[in-house]
Amino acid sequence: MHDKILAAHLPSVMALAYLGDARHSLYVRDMLVREGLSKSRDLNRESLEYVTAPRQAEAFRRIEDMLEPDERDVYRRAANSTHLNRPKSATGQDYRSATGFEAVIGMLYYLGDEERIKELLSAAYAEESVKGVDNDTEN
Repeated sequence: MHDKILAAHLPSVMALAYLGDARHSLYVRDMLVREGLSKSRDLNRESLEYVTAPRQAEAFRRIEDMLEPDERDVYRRAANSTHLNRPKSATGQDYRSATGFEAVIGMLYYLGDEERIKELLSAAYAEESVKGVDNDTEN
């Protein structure tokens, strides 16, 4: 179990998902800028490709086997929450998976474990490349 969980009183899983959504969004924005995007229109368009429930569910599937038991527990509790209002653009399964993914990231952020966040998000997006950006040319 994560050592800090033993000493911490964690917020609700929905509060953790709220934090995780923001931290995930920051990761995506940073990734896009580092890939070479610089126009706000392009940054906004591309970031929206990553912060949808279906894309977050895909990202979660890539890291699911990496989760520690306490991370799995937070994921399960968030994904099974009865307080979910699914958007029309996502299946119930994808939305629950995305909420669980966000809650895990939120828990790690709340506990100050940036190293683990980077490990999981790097693995979740290891094979991603930004559309329309040629990474072999200098900007």
